[in-house]
Amino acid sequence: MGLMRLSSSISNLKCFIRFCSRKYHWDVPKGHLAVYVGEEHKRRFIVPISYLEQPLFQTLLRQSEEEYGFDHPMGGITLSCQEDMFNQLTTILHSL
Repeated sequence: MGLMRLSSSISNLKCFIRFCSRKYHWDVPKGHLAVYVGEEHKRRFIVPISYLEQPLFQTLLRQSEEEYGFDHPMGGITLSCQEDMFNQLTTILHSL
């Protein structure tokens, strides 16, 4: 009886961990960060932290700070730009 209860508890714990992983996006690889981009519907992107050193990305961060501040309820940095512009920016940064 005790073994079944332990097995059930472990199963519940695994389900909880899977739920938390989806909800809080613990899937960001080391050396990267999550950013949310878009005007109405935010899309999540994973970018290398090396982008933080790039002047183009720093400008975008400053603009986003003015618009959103540092309170990010989505769990990542929210950037104030359209997806198309962000894709162009990341293409440029990737080629550097």
